[in-house]
Amino acid sequence: MLRPEIGEGSMCVTYSRLDLAANPEAPYKRLHKVSARSLRKHTHMEVLPKAWALVGLLIVILKTVVCFSNGKVTQACGSMVPMHGYDPSPEPPPGNVTVDKTKFRPGDKIKVTFSAVLSGKKGHFRGFLIEARNAQNPDAGAVGSFTLLDPAISQLLMCGDREGSAVSHTSDSSKAEVQVMWTAPQDPPPSVQFLVTVVQKYKVYWVRIPGPVVCLNGSCPPPPLSTAGQATAKTTTSSRNLSHPFTSDGCGITKSCLREPAACDPQNDDLCYFLSFRKEDESVVFELSGPAPGYVSFALSKDKWMGDDDVYLCINEGSHVSVNAAYVLGRTHPVIASENVLRDTALRLADGVIQCSFRRDIRIPAPNQNRSDLDVAHYLFMAHGRADNGRTHRHDRQPLISTNPVFITGPPEDLTGSRSSLLIKFHAVFMLIAWMTTVSTGVIMARYFKPNWPETTLCGQRVWFQFHRALMLVAVILTCIGFALPFIYRGGWSKRAGSHPYLGCTVMALAVIQPIMALFRPAPDSSRRYIFNWLHLGTGIIAQVIAVVAICLGIHQQALLLPAPWSTGVLAGYVVWFVIADLVLEVHRRGLFPIGQFFKHFEVHTENIQTEDKEEILFVPSENKSCIKGPCFKEVVLVVYLCGNLAFLTILLGTIGGV
Repeated sequence: MLRPEIGEGSMCVTYSRLDLAANPEAPYKRLHKVSARSLRKHTHMEVLPKAWALVGLLIVILKTVVCFSNGKVTQACGSMVPMHGYDPSPEPPPGNVTVDKTKFRPGDKIKVTFSAVLSGKKGHFRGFLIEARNAQNPDAGAVGSFTLLDPAISQLLMCGDREGSAVSHTSDSSKAEVQVMWTAPQDPPPSVQFLVTVVQKYKVYWVRIPGPVVCLNGSCPPPPLSTAGQATAKTTTSSRNLSHPFTSDGCGITKSCLREPAACDPQNDDLCYFLSFRKEDESVVFELSGPAPGYVSFALSKDKWMGDDDVYLCINEGSHVSVNAAYVLGRTHPVIASENVLRDTALRLADGVIQCSFRRDIRIPAPNQNRSDLDVAHYLFMAHGRADNGRTHRHDRQPLISTNPVFITGPPEDLTGSRSSLLIKFHAVFMLIAWMTTVSTGVIMARYFKPNWPETTLCGQRVWFQFHRALMLVAVILTCIGFALPFIYRGGWSKRAGSHPYLGCTVMALAVIQPIMALFRPAPDSSRRYIFNWLHLGTGIIAQVIAVVAICLGIHQQALLLPAPWSTGVLAGYVVWFVIADLVLEVHRRGLFPIGQFFKHFEVHTENIQTEDKEEILFVPSENKSCIKGPCFKEVVLVVYLCGNLAFLTILLGTIGGV
């Protein structure tokens, strides 16, 4: 729910590596297509691998430029307004439009020139859009077609159903003049006027600069009452400043509220994200508040996925706040609406908290097709993020999404929401249980409890082995389920999750390899048993280490962003807890731990280890088993470890449930 980062001085949209969120596949597909065509034409087969490697490196390192900086501005054909979210400049344009003929017949060609008339930077421009319109009805669409005179700086666009009905720039380089050739259609209107939109900088542009009117057969009808070609600006309304912050009084009684943390009050809590709305006659009054460096926003969506949504943004412009209606088509960045449908706007900016309120009619008539009717159920999205000079970036956190669809005009409700999908939460829960509890406990059982219960069997197998095998089997099952959930949620691979999914795939592979390896282990008295022991130990250690790193990265993903830094501290505490338990048991196994000093009232004796392996993975000649008249020392350590382990796990699971 953000507007894209716009390249300076052109009708363009640029996405940095962090801004590929809304439509991550489009730039890659475009670059793939262009690169493949270029390689087939200009390279030999033997250099393809190197060329593709270079393309991949450019994708990772460079900023990807998509769509508008190369002049593909077909969505602006109708209004000829750049989707920059600012009013056209009130200053005189940097150039004018001229033609080489003032009359025409069907099929005639006319040279159209837009050239700078000022000197210096003020006499140059970067982006442009040229169209020919019916002078009597300039909003009826483009007329005729163009051919290029300088393909290096201009290109043809398809506006409506006619190819070449408009001309735009090919790059955001500085230009002083552009020339094109216009061809009259076979059924032309009585008079045609050439209109030019010019972008000098992101915030500085002129819309539909009027050019000369050319007449069919030299005879022009009288001009319409409204002057054709005048620059069309957004409809704006005056805004007032809020004298005091919003309040949660009346939530669920006189107005509906969605807020985070739950039950917070924006009047007293500077960290409260707050959205309220109430119906008044045939309109709805919205209040939006939240701490953000650049903007706060909300959207009305038909589902829990971004796309085809009605968006509203309150942007920090430095000294004031601007309120904009926008929309998104597919998984793209929002486009600022050219028509402002908001009334009674009020603004406030204090202590880093952005607040704005506005009124919107329940139903908006055509041509505002991107505005949602408020008497239809929608999911509510609430997001915030950074903005530079009015340009918004991708939201800092996953949007807060209402739990259920909401009727904006319905009875007041105190709404609930979450920033994480239930599938992603279960993914985290399964992985934490598997790798924090079952795997670590299974490892301790196999490493230190082989000598215990020597005369006891469980279903025909040693007790330690049955516990180890059961715990590891549970861990593999939980890992498989948890591994599948993000793919179900995303519908495929996520390109914005960094290295976390790659590490997760590695852990998944190692988790499956371990039981397969165990099925083919040699007999305990086999001369090759030590090979299995080392491989099994090494694979397990590597899997544990990678799993911990993956979990550390996972709890800071936008899809499941746990509070930092204390959630990382809890996870680090668990790791330290496991290492301490492992060290205590290892020192005790080697007979270095002075048990007698701590348990003088217990009788302590030692016995030789009897393991199922003739040769230990790590050579230890004998082990002091602290058998105590009462509980054994190792069992006490195991119980204490499990209590601490469950405490860390419970804290993390409770935190996941609260996001």
